[in-house]
Amino acid sequence: MRAPPRTADPPWWTLQRSDDCVLATAIHDGHGLRADLSAAMRLPEAERLREEDPHTGQAVSAVPTHIIACRSRFEVDLNRSREQAVYRTPEQCWGLDVWMQPPSDAMVEASLRLHRGYYTMLGALLDDVVATHGRFVLLDVHSYNHRRDGSDRDPMPQAQAPDINIGTFSMPRAQWDFVVDPLMEAIRGFDFNGRSLDVRGNVAFQGKGEQTRFVHERYPGTGCAIAFEFKKFYMDEWSGQADPAELAAMRGLVAYAADTCRELLRG
Repeated sequence: MRAPPRTADPPWWTLQRSDDCVLATAIHDGHGLRADLSAAMRLPEAERLREEDPHTGQAVSAVPTHIIACRSRFEVDLNRSREQAVYRTPEQCWGLDVWMQPPSDAMVEASLRLHRGYYTMLGALLDDVVATHGRFVLLDVHSYNHRRDGSDRDPMPQAQAPDINIGTFSMPRAQWDFVVDPLMEAIRGFDFNGRSLDVRGNVAFQGKGEQTRFVHERYPGTGCAIAFEFKKFYMDEWSGQADPAELAAMRGLVAYAADTCRELLRG
């Protein structure tokens, strides 16, 4: 009798391409794992989901050029350097006990292939965008928790947790003020299900991730990467349940942000 066919591991990412000077990414949206990592993982799925950025893939899906990661950050974190991209110890990932035993060097290397492949793909894509359009904006979309003490406990104070946090740490800010400042004003004016969102820069996060660093180092003067963090007001971060109306508004807002960046670059 033949053995049953091995189930394929989840894809690394999905890419939708258009001829555009603006793109959006959701590199922490993924929840998939390779089979060997899934078998070795102690961390319950619900806790893993809580530290991922669910539904950010939906948020970027209306931008004509977008990338959505399909694998979990607990397999490999695309927003960290290669040396820190695989969480081996609790100190690397919010004190969480991820593994029944630490992953072998071979398992880590298999995960790092994804990291290497992603940045090879991203570099080739952005090289082509620069060759065609001269400059680009990358909206690096994430989300963050604000009820870490529990769903029935008080959230983080609003002063420390804007609805949207814009991170610009690695950006040569003066070069891109003409994009970032009007973009933030435009987002504040967006009708988000009948309300305006609290949009501030470098409060909850500063945009220190690997992807924005990669863009600003490789494309000085031509590439602007904006870390775009939604507070998880659109979902229950403990149950994972999302509000469909909020998701639709997020998708509209990111598309509007992309349109605004496109006009600013061309204007």
